[in-house]
Amino acid sequence: MDVLLENLKLHEDGARMRTRRELRGRDAEDVLAALRNWIDNLDENSNQYEHHLLEALWVSWGLNQVEEPLLRQLLQADDYRVRAAAVRVLRYTGHQVDEQADLLVQSAGDEHGRVRLEAIVTASWLNVNEGLAILNEAANHPLDDWMLPTYEAAMARLTGGPPVEEAEEEVETDLTGNDLDLYKQGREIYGRDGYCGTCHQPDGNGLSAAGFPTLSGTRWVNGSEERLIKLTLHGLMGPIEVLGEEYPGSVPMTPFKGMLDDEEVAAVLTYVRNSFGNEASVISTEKVREIREETSDKSGFYSPNQLLQEHPLEN
Repeated sequence: MDVLLENLKLHEDGARMRTRRELRGRDAEDVLAALRNWIDNLDENSNQYEHHLLEALWVSWGLNQVEEPLLRQLLQADDYRVRAAAVRVLRYTGHQVDEQADLLVQSAGDEHGRVRLEAIVTASWLNVNEGLAILNEAANHPLDDWMLPTYEAAMARLTGGPPVEEAEEEVETDLTGNDLDLYKQGREIYGRDGYCGTCHQPDGNGLSAAGFPTLSGTRWVNGSEERLIKLTLHGLMGPIEVLGEEYPGSVPMTPFKGMLDDEEVAAVLTYVRNSFGNEASVISTEKVREIREETSDKSGFYSPNQLLQEHPLEN
């Protein structure tokens, strides 16, 4: 990862003379080049090899330049969880991937139900012919209690049948009106594979052994809105202390500036700040837009120390 960090830094000389668009393009090229080099040097015999490849795929997705050969490789991974996560990436990046529908038909016939479920969900996003081809393949295999309602909903969407009624999921927040709508949108984003809950866990408690801190009761979440928005947009890497526990920060937090728009960032942060025992202010779309514009020239990850210099932790 040192190589990745080194390539994330642009020389200041000459950078001021480039347009912001050129800078963003250069950033992506540098990161992708470093990413490919990092992949080439991974230990293929490690039991974490496919997991590391998936992290690399998420980085390229975050840059909105998904690595198609890597995506195709992970659709055939040994670990079903990796295959399922790859199908999720394929759902959102079909505009960049040739033969999206054909790849999804293959996944709809996967031996593991979780992979098939991801393909069924994606079918409802596509046109009728492509979507039905996926659902027809899925129907050749058992539809369990998780897949059947999803299959029926996708089929109804594609064929114009009656919508499937879904029970309203209970929410544990005092938010109302537009704030509650934002919270619910954020909950869905948080739960996507490769997003917040993958590392910080559905309950927000994180995984200390893997270096992922809790989101519950910490000033990093409930404190400065600006600090939280910055680390969400641009990612975070480096040693960090959360609730008295030290984390090495050797695995970077994904930068979501290329994966989520302003409203989506506001939504997921509003959800996090009002879940897991947290009660903090709602993050507005306007505030995210403001911070995104202010930090548009930022290249690479933030470090915790850099953020604390700009926004010290509250007492």
